[in-house]
Amino acid sequence: EVQLVESGGGLAQPGESLNLSCVASGINFDASAMGWVRQVPGKELEWVAGIRYDSTKKYYRDSVKGRFIISRDNAKNTLYLQLNDLKIEDTAIYYCNKDALVAVGRGPRGQGTQVTVSS
Repeated sequence: EVQLVESGGGLAQPGESLNLSCVASGINFDASAMGWVRQVPGKELEWVAGIRYDSTKKYYRDSVKGRFIISRDNAKNTLYLQLNDLKIEDTAIYYCNKDALVAVGRGPRGQGTQVTVSS
């Protein structure tokens, strides 16, 4: 059974940081490109960041470059997203997503974790 379980979301003020995690099971995690996507209710899924299976390449959407850091630990089947200098427009549900290297992936997604940025 495929499971992607995100955690680490919450409420933050502008300028603060949050760290998201996603533990994967039931997929070939260490052979898979992974990424993070996000969604605001009523809007389409938006790709945020992606990482190659071996961490040699990382990609970010322009609006988060220099603020977010994607990483992974294949030994732990875990994907991470460090969100720094948060902005109100980062508010969304964040999902880890298999195959989301440079765009929303066709692979499975988790249930998501809510990130709310508010002053």
